[in-house]
Amino acid sequence: GTGLDPQHPIKISPGLCPPSPSSGSVRVSLPVSLGQVSKSGGTRQSPINIQRRDSVYDPHLQPLRVSYDPASCRCIWNTGYFFQVEFDDAAEQSGISGGPLENHYRLRQFHFHWGAVDERGSEHTVDGHTYPAELHLVHWNAAKYPAYEEAVLGEKGLAVLAMCLQAGARHEALQSTDTRAPGSCSQDRRAAMGPFNPSCLLPACQDYWTYSGSLTTPPLAESVTWIIQKQPVEVAASQVSAFRELLFSPLGEEEEFMVDNCRPRQPLMGRRVRSSFRPLKWG
Repeated sequence: GTGLDPQHPIKISPGLCPPSPSSGSVRVSLPVSLGQVSKSGGTRQSPINIQRRDSVYDPHLQPLRVSYDPASCRCIWNTGYFFQVEFDDAAEQSGISGGPLENHYRLRQFHFHWGAVDERGSEHTVDGHTYPAELHLVHWNAAKYPAYEEAVLGEKGLAVLAMCLQAGARHEALQSTDTRAPGSCSQDRRAAMGPFNPSCLLPACQDYWTYSGSLTTPPLAESVTWIIQKQPVEVAASQVSAFRELLFSPLGEEEEFMVDNCRPRQPLMGRRVRSSFRPLKWG
């Protein structure tokens, strides 16, 4: 059929939902051309290129504590920019703490960014290397702000746990979806989603980089503590290509396939990127 049937929710691949920190009342009028989100005038914009040799090892950075309750998963939503899987964030059921964070941050949603081809798609790059896709798990600081909408615009309001996806072995946790269903999902369509634990999307290695940055979609607020996993997650090329069948366009309008929903890299502007691990010694 066309669109999502709430009575028969699609199985979403755990590691392939588009990444963007906008949800709820912070709506994005998209698709957005890359030019529209390339400048904001800020000094802590994201994404960035991470230079391994320039990152600073911080021995005080502790491992990140991740606790997700599968029952808090609520629905999948085509925002018109990416696919977003949303969670119940009314309580502390699912969230992260530790690492560079001073408080517990509640999981709000996760999403993916990807390119039209495997040579591009990730928002962050490492030593200039671009990956086919990037996953963002978006959390907000409920200890400091009464609501997600306020945290979006507030200092240290959000924490985004990010990881790049690289072509390799099939990711079994990314359930083999009804690949035709995502292709018919048009803008602003929603479907109920059963229990799902996004922990299965995380790499085995806990090493990460962290820096202060922004949302990569409007309002581009500089409220984000970015935590970027060092180890990419392997997925089959076919699993990424299935995303390219999703639609930017609303139901009934001319089809516009959802690709290249990523923002260009932004200047570092003197910011320091810290690492939880000792970098390799360079000769």
